[in-house]
Amino acid sequence: MTEIDRRTLLRAGVVAGAGVAGGVLLGGAGASAGPAWRPGGRPVLTHGVQSGDAAADSAVVWTRADRPGRMLVEVSRRPDFRGARKVRGPVLHPGSDFTGKVRLGGLPSAERLHYRVRVESLDRPGLASAPLTGALTTAPATHSRRDVRFVWTGDIAGQGWGIAPDFGGMSIFRAMRARRPDFFLCSGDTVYADNPLTESVALPDGRVWRNLVVPEKSKVAETLAEFRGQFAYNLLDEHLRAFAAEVPQVNQWDDHEVTNNWYPGEVLTDDRYTERRVDVLAARARRAFDEWLPTPPRGPLYRRLAYGPLLDLFVLDMRTYKDPNDGNTYADPGRGLLGAEQRAWLIRELTRSRATWKVIAIDLPLGLVVPDGAAAQEGVAQGDPGVPAGRELEFAGVLGAAHRAGVTGIVFLTADVHYTAAHHYDPARAAVADFTPFWEFVSGPAHAGAFGPNALDGTFGPQAVFVNAPPRANTSPAEGFQHFGEVHIDAHSRALTVHLRDRDGRSLWTTTLPAP
Repeated sequence: MTEIDRRTLLRAGVVAGAGVAGGVLLGGAGASAGPAWRPGGRPVLTHGVQSGDAAADSAVVWTRADRPGRMLVEVSRRPDFRGARKVRGPVLHPGSDFTGKVRLGGLPSAERLHYRVRVESLDRPGLASAPLTGALTTAPATHSRRDVRFVWTGDIAGQGWGIAPDFGGMSIFRAMRARRPDFFLCSGDTVYADNPLTESVALPDGRVWRNLVVPEKSKVAETLAEFRGQFAYNLLDEHLRAFAAEVPQVNQWDDHEVTNNWYPGEVLTDDRYTERRVDVLAARARRAFDEWLPTPPRGPLYRRLAYGPLLDLFVLDMRTYKDPNDGNTYADPGRGLLGAEQRAWLIRELTRSRATWKVIAIDLPLGLVVPDGAAAQEGVAQGDPGVPAGRELEFAGVLGAAHRAGVTGIVFLTADVHYTAAHHYDPARAAVADFTPFWEFVSGPAHAGAFGPNALDGTFGPQAVFVNAPPRANTSPAEGFQHFGEVHIDAHSRALTVHLRDRDGRSLWTTTLPAP
């Protein structure tokens, strides 16, 4: 694996200036602004390589250069790239922040593949960047039963806790990489655009947390350049870059890609913002999200990914179509978090699925109360354990339709609340009986302040079987309570095993669900 080091980042102009006392302040052009370059020079790949949405026959490959150039990708079964297939990609240009991605098609299923990326100069054809290499695993084909292993978490660089070299950086990505997963599900809050960083933070034990700081992380993000800088900042971490080069991602967004607890049509009252129209901020954030992550190039964020006969992964978007945060006790089943089109899609695809396990990736938990201030609610639940009301009506409709269609094997995965937990839902304990029992597993944060636990809402009969939460709010990554989850589906028994792990990869709790 060819990894990009800090010296390469400096040479590329990604960061400029020297460290200062107290923290590491990186001045100059910032993390994402196009660095100064001279025509005729050799392009440099500034932020590594990434892959995403690896299907049975395709995958997305991403990179970023320091200047305009043509993206070139080779893909091979062999790490020496003998007999590699070459793909001519797009031109990387200032309009895309010099980022680019290629969807590789015609790939063999269920194989570990190697890819190599270069960017060729536009003014001197034949002059290309030094290559960066990566690897990805394609999904099994429809009738190919093999083990599936993946990891999930969310919440990266939040609550003022950025990259701190003295504390090992974002070491959780090293632990996830060591699990050798087929893919990584990021359950939202891929960045914290609304959480600026300071150079240093005093810890309760007297130590000092010293953040790596760039201009884009010194204030709330409002401009397109500032939103781009959120994603560029995370890729300054060596562990995240190495992980992203080896493990395909499946990304969904939540609120902090834009601002805390946002919903369409909202107008902010936060004095930190000069642009207070959330729809304007969200459009800029979504553009940066698509530019800087290996997401599919077109279509909505909600989608189904098939991993052979054992797993269908349903990735939801609970932000783009969200109704306003209020008391969440209305009686209108047409409102909610998903919107009518996504809700109908989810019901249709769940009932059509023949996979053993239907894993639904949600960026807000089902049964946990997540307040938005004193009177409003951010999530599905609202603290009333009675019959469904508000956004619960939407999910009662989904769960009821799946139950009546005989759908089995539903599991929910989420992050968002900054601790890890296992919740079992059973109609025998619920105020509504029209659903099949299921599990919801919560993990995170990956690298952010730890919180919790949140109160459970009894409408769907949840039981907290396991909880690992910090002793106080906003516990730093230096004190632990950073988490990821791991799912393993066995090809022979078809059983699904979940481990809830800490940032070093130690299993805190595990369960195995037999095939339905």
